[in-house]
Amino acid sequence: MTRRNPTLWSTPSTLCCVPIAHPQSIEQLTALLRDEPKTVLLAGGTDLMVALNHGSQRIGPDELIVSLKEVSELSIIEVDHEQRLLRIGAGVSWDELLGAPVDALAPCLTQAARTVGSHQIRTSGTIGGNIATASPAGDGVCALVALNAVAVLTSPAGQRRVAVEHVATGPKRSVLANDEFIESIEMPIIDGWQGYSKIGTRNAMVISVAGVAAVLSANSNSCRIALGSVGPTVMLAEDASSIAGDSIDWSNFEISADSLEHIGELVQQAASPIDDHRSTAAYRSHSVGVLARRLIERGVEEMRNSK
Repeated sequence: MTRRNPTLWSTPSTLCCVPIAHPQSIEQLTALLRDEPKTVLLAGGTDLMVALNHGSQRIGPDELIVSLKEVSELSIIEVDHEQRLLRIGAGVSWDELLGAPVDALAPCLTQAARTVGSHQIRTSGTIGGNIATASPAGDGVCALVALNAVAVLTSPAGQRRVAVEHVATGPKRSVLANDEFIESIEMPIIDGWQGYSKIGTRNAMVISVAGVAAVLSANSNSCRIALGSVGPTVMLAEDASSIAGDSIDWSNFEISADSLEHIGELVQQAASPIDDHRSTAAYRSHSVGVLARRLIERGVEEMRNSK
C-alpha cells in the first residue's frame, strides 16, 4: 500500500513489520487520520503490546501504526482559572498525574494513578489510553467519571465533547470513530473532598476487582459515586449519588449511620458484576457497597475536621 503522507513521520520505524508514523502536532495527526484508511494509534502501548503478545489483536500489513508520543499538545496539564477547569492532555502519563497541580485539584485521580501497575507501567501508560481502551476496570476512568470529566474528541471533521462516562459502550468498545482520537480531558475544579479505593488480589500491580471513586462537592452540595469492575463499563451510581448528596448535612458536615447504610445498599443495587477468574459477582457487589460507604464517611469527617 502506498502511503500518501511520507512527511508526517520523522524517523522511519516499524513494529511487527508494520510502518510507524510519527506526527509532530495535532494538525499532522488529523491530516494523517484523514488520509490513511487503516490506522492503529499507539500511546503508551501498555494495552496494545499485551494484546499483540497474547494474539488477541493483530495488525495487518495494510495498516499504519501512529505513534502519539511526539504530539506535544497531548502532553499538556493546564489550569483554566477563569472557567475553573483542569485540562489534561490524553498523552499525559500516570506518573505525571502524581504531582502538582493534579494532586491538589483532582486528588482522587492522583490516588487512582498511584494504584496503576508498576513504575514502568505508570511512566508509559497514559490517561487517554485508559479511556480509549474502554475497560470496565479502568482506575483512571472511575476517578474521571466521579469528577464529571469530559473527553475532547478530535477528528478531521472537528471536535466534540463526550462525558467520560459515555465514551465506553461496552468492554473494549467505545464511541470513538476510526479517524478520531482523544485530545484532552477537562474536569471542573471542585471544592470539597475526593477519594478513590479499590480491591485487588494484592496491593500493587493488579487489575481492580472492584473500585469506587467518590467526589463530595461543597460548590453544589452534591455527590458523585463512580463504580469500576462491576459492569460492562465504569458507571455512575446515580441513585446512590443523589441520596448521598441529600443525606449530608452540608452546614455541619455530618451524615447518619442509617444514611450511610442506605447509600451502600443503593450502590450494591447499581452494580451488575459478573463471575470471572478474579472474583465472584456477589463479592464485587458487596465490596463496592462497603467501599462507597467508607469513602463517604471519611469524606464527611475530613470536611468537618478541616472547617
